[in-house]
Amino acid sequence: MANVARTHQARERRHSRLRNKVVGTGERPRLSVYRSLDNIYAQVIDDAQGNTLVSASTLDRDVRGELEGLPKTDAAKVVGRVVAERALAAGVKKVVFDRGGCQYHGRVKALAEAAREAGLDF
Repeated sequence: MANVARTHQARERRHSRLRNKVVGTGERPRLSVYRSLDNIYAQVIDDAQGNTLVSASTLDRDVRGELEGLPKTDAAKVVGRVVAERALAAGVKKVVFDRGGCQYHGRVKALAEAAREAGLDF
């Protein structure tokens, strides 16, 4: 159990270093990704106002129906597409990407690429 706490603290340290450089503004909000063992969450955040503009996750009712029988990486692609569609509907075209201290690999990368394919620019 000590290893779990250590890896969690390491991810939080990496995330705080990343957040010193990545800041969302009104014109270019922050696309923040959080990855747990079972789910993935994405939010588009305006840090200047402190508001979450749009969000999507594998727990959303709209998304859950599409995820039946899909592996986690494919579920992340669906979440990336949905968050991009919602952001575009809210008038957000450009974002900065916040990987949440995780490596740009696997599910985080799949979500980012799906958001780019759906029309978000970052």
